[in-house]
Amino acid sequence: MNRELPFSITGDRYPSRRSVVMSRHGMVATSQPLAAQAGLRILLAGGNAADAAVAVAAALNVVEPMSTGIGGDAFALIYDAASRKVSALNGSGRAPRAISPQIFAERGLDRVPSDGMLPVTVPGAVDAWAALLQRHGTMSLAQVLAPAIAYAEQGFPVSEIIAAAWWRAEPRLQAHPDAARTYLIDGRRAPRPGEIFRQPNLAHTLRQIAEGGRDAFYNGPIAEAIVRTSDQYGGFLSLQDFATHHSTWETPISTQYRGYTVYECPPNGQGLTALLGLNILAGFDMAALAPGSAEALHLEIEAMRLAFADAATYIADPAHADVPIEMLLSEQHTAARRALIGPDRAQRVVAPGALPSSHDTVYLTVVDEAGNAVSFINSLFSGFGSGVVAGDTGIALQNRGAGFVLDPAHRNCIAPGKRPYHTIIPCMALRGDALWSSFGVMGDFMQPQGHVQMLVNLIDFGMNPQEALDAPRFRVVDPYIDRDSVGLERGVAPETVRALAALGHTLVDPAVVPVNFGGGQIIVVDENGVRRGGSDKRKDGCVVAY
Repeated sequence: MNRELPFSITGDRYPSRRSVVMSRHGMVATSQPLAAQAGLRILLAGGNAADAAVAVAAALNVVEPMSTGIGGDAFALIYDAASRKVSALNGSGRAPRAISPQIFAERGLDRVPSDGMLPVTVPGAVDAWAALLQRHGTMSLAQVLAPAIAYAEQGFPVSEIIAAAWWRAEPRLQAHPDAARTYLIDGRRAPRPGEIFRQPNLAHTLRQIAEGGRDAFYNGPIAEAIVRTSDQYGGFLSLQDFATHHSTWETPISTQYRGYTVYECPPNGQGLTALLGLNILAGFDMAALAPGSAEALHLEIEAMRLAFADAATYIADPAHADVPIEMLLSEQHTAARRALIGPDRAQRVVAPGALPSSHDTVYLTVVDEAGNAVSFINSLFSGFGSGVVAGDTGIALQNRGAGFVLDPAHRNCIAPGKRPYHTIIPCMALRGDALWSSFGVMGDFMQPQGHVQMLVNLIDFGMNPQEALDAPRFRVVDPYIDRDSVGLERGVAPETVRALAALGHTLVDPAVVPVNFGGGQIIVVDENGVRRGGSDKRKDGCVVAY
């Protein structure tokens, strides 16, 4: 059922124009201004990039609650200026120990649903925040959670694009009493732009975490409340699942693209997909093509189709399945995939498996005065996750388990204690061993496509960070369910659209078929150490700096 938005959004009427934000010291970029300011306050108080990143993530839990929160997961890439090394943090949760494919078969389900408790995995965000602060931070959880607690207790004016996403989620929230009580005014409607919204239950929960650390979440009343909710709605989470949860520090995966080293988190995330696409494009002279031309878009689209075909087959939790990363990134494999692209015809790529699509995620990036950087992403998966809120905790529970498949022969089949295929991916690129860029593009399967398009825009087409974000995007709409359809964002030239159609691309009209083109944030550090930030016009956010 299509509902007409009961209020207008500024960007619907006038195109956005933003200049690059520049600074020599600290910088924060994210999708909501109050959250960005929370990070800047931490930097000005003497905190570093890790401290500010957690402060921003926590604030986003309050001011953009449909997208992120302590009921979800997180991933991060961290650049340490002293060692000039990049590390990866996997803060994703695992499936309940009591879960199995047979449970879904007994209920007549052929895929993991998106609503209710069945897709809820252990929330990993709080442990990830604590792990990031312990290894790289200088402040306590209590210090960095203070801005978020203040926003939750005192309330905040809801921004435009977030209000629209909130409004679209009304039916899901109305379906669950605790969700309606937590996130809807009088249990009936979403807040409108500019309305003050308070979250006292979430504020209380955040105070418990501030005082008791990550154990207050995983070994106490909060975990008990989530497990009670799980039992109430037919889920399988246990206190043991929470007590044994831990984040993992991992070696990031990378590839070379035009002299830059591009880093992604390894599987179970889909960052590998972006690296596969870049490897294929590295064999073409993209700089010789016009930005936004049919020739350039054709190559990028075909490269992403091939990359997603591999991702569908191989990406899974490496603790439970063989994920041949080295083989997939090898020149031999890349050359074979690249040879499948013809200049005059779109090919049809068969992508095995079927994974769901969703788009509610937040991304943030911070570079501090010392040159440390954090590329950080935090998500509930769907808007307000599973649609279930855990009692009076104020916590919306993620539905990340919907990223599993139920085919026992598939690497990504659901299993006890297993991490699902994850769509959320931060990105970072170095020039030599010096930080060059920290960025991300939100939006389920748009994310690796967005990473590739951003890097092609920046490196091949010479765009500045804001231009690279503002440029119209393409999207392979859903590379696992609808492998042929491609969406082109408003702003792509009509002659380009006609030329791509003539090449055999199946183009969908975003005005008829909703297509999520994501939303990105970026900080580039130039050779003089100047931080140059961009924030996506498709979101409410901004870049702040000093």
